[in-house]
Amino acid sequence: MTERKKALVTGAATGIGRAAVLALARAGFDVALNYGSSARAAEATAAEAQALGAKTLLLQCDVSDDAAVRRMMAAIDEAWGHLDALVSNAGTTATWKVKDLESLDMAEWDRTFAVNVRGTFQVARAAVPLLRKGTDPAIVNTASIVGLRPGPQPLPYAASKAAVVNLTKTLAWNLGPDIRVNAVAPGWMEGDWMERMLGEKYDQLMGARAKATPLKRCVTADDVAEVMLNLLTANRFVTGEIVVIDGGFTAST
Repeated sequence: MTERKKALVTGAATGIGRAAVLALARAGFDVALNYGSSARAAEATAAEAQALGAKTLLLQCDVSDDAAVRRMMAAIDEAWGHLDALVSNAGTTATWKVKDLESLDMAEWDRTFAVNVRGTFQVARAAVPLLRKGTDPAIVNTASIVGLRPGPQPLPYAASKAAVVNLTKTLAWNLGPDIRVNAVAPGWMEGDWMERMLGEKYDQLMGARAKATPLKRCVTADDVAEVMLNLLTANRFVTGEIVVIDGGFTAST
């Protein structure tokens, strides 16, 4: 019997992270699930992955804390000895009033960059020794369409995702030819994240976005996970790329 490959997903409890965990489990991976504070949701996602045949590790860790990230990798090393895939999805955002620059709390700005940018780098750096021991290892980062073009998202979130875009390309240059590094840039995604961003206008604005999209709907977490899995397990000569997942909206506007 072929041994299942090993993957780590950060921000694995809900949303894109949860969908990635389940996609990897279906594809024959055992999965380490990193989460920040959503312990119950992470446990539920792990149980779903186990029902699909995956062995799981639950690892609580703030990815902005380098020492904690190193401890997380040590736990994976002890349990599995290697990684074949990393989905770096942990992220956060700030609150603001759209187009009101004075409404931004700079402490939230710093926290957003600490998690989204420094955290993405720290997780990749600490994972490299484990990935080098894996088979056809690859990393997929979660960027965002607002890292490529303006949008209503808070400025620190958009700027941090632009940094993730550059970081992805720079890591690809540094880690090749051994480890491929790509990113996904989802458009407006159905679910809790956009509900929090759009508030009471969620249905109206998401409906308008879907109508203006060639594929006539907004992206889902499962759509994103499907592309992530493809980048991890296929596309062997693709690295340093940012794959936009928005149903053609940006290509047609």
